[in-house]
Amino acid sequence: MASSVRRGFTLVELLVVIAIIGLLVALLLPAVQMAREAARATTCKNHLRQIALGTELFYDANQAYPPGRIAPRPLDVDELSCGGAEASWMVRILPFVERGAIYDRWDVEGKWYEQPQEVLRDVVPFYLCPSRRSPGDALGMRNIGGNSGGTLPCGCPMPPVDGSGADVLGALGDYAGNLGDLSPGAMGLPTDFYHGGNGTGILVASRSRCIDGRPSSWIDRITHAQVSDGLSNTFLIGEKHIALRNLKLFPEDSPIWDGDHFAASMRVGGLGQGLARGPYDLNAGFLAFGSAHPTVVHFAMGDASVRAIRHDIDNLVLGNLTHRGNGE
Repeated sequence: MASSVRRGFTLVELLVVIAIIGLLVALLLPAVQMAREAARATTCKNHLRQIALGTELFYDANQAYPPGRIAPRPLDVDELSCGGAEASWMVRILPFVERGAIYDRWDVEGKWYEQPQEVLRDVVPFYLCPSRRSPGDALGMRNIGGNSGGTLPCGCPMPPVDGSGADVLGALGDYAGNLGDLSPGAMGLPTDFYHGGNGTGILVASRSRCIDGRPSSWIDRITHAQVSDGLSNTFLIGEKHIALRNLKLFPEDSPIWDGDHFAASMRVGGLGQGLARGPYDLNAGFLAFGSAHPTVVHFAMGDASVRAIRHDIDNLVLGNLTHRGNGE
């Protein structure tokens, strides 16, 4: 009578199978990660396009781009010397990106940090890049008030961060308006870009006419005609650099409504300030455009098209793209 013998795997065969499976996983994992990053990058570009279209709708309603922030110039006349802590441009476009109910609760002529807490903490998902963070992890603290905090490297006044004032919790974001390059402005100083009307980009700081010490309408209005290099050749909005270790930390990462600290929603680029070379770059600083993507930074142009710009772009070329009218 014939007997059948059931033969199982030997230990060596089992180890070989496990090694092959491990090798296949190692080969497939980068491809999976690349596919996921490609999907996140596509979402990021769609967010930029949505913001750019909302900004253009604001333009249609007001015949001018929104002011990046309200910022008086030093030694200006009293009529133009009010403001500086009002809402950023990202508040002003809310009605044009289907967030009108939130906008209606804002006092855009009042200080941004004195708005209702639930308004300050309202996270707008398409203000975030999915490669960097999710809507559930997009609240950050900003310290307000107290004694003078000195100046930042850009020459901008810095509020204290030592707890001498109130802590304000607000929604964060990953996109910034194009303030321009570092060209000196009306006062001939390299920090002029910070003050109202001096930026060479599209979403620049503006002075405001004052009524009873409060800002009313903004006066430094950028129009399509002033973008003489062409809307398709000039940055409107881009991804802002925040080194991963500095997420949720001022001054790199301040609530997007913060019109007091310009880098909360605005960036510069060109000679003296190139793109950050990736999400771990600690040298680029908080003035720079940059991204959480491996090799590119996404920008929405003035015509609302979106382009991917390599990290290693020449700074002179970058400056030409940030400048709205230098003929280059």
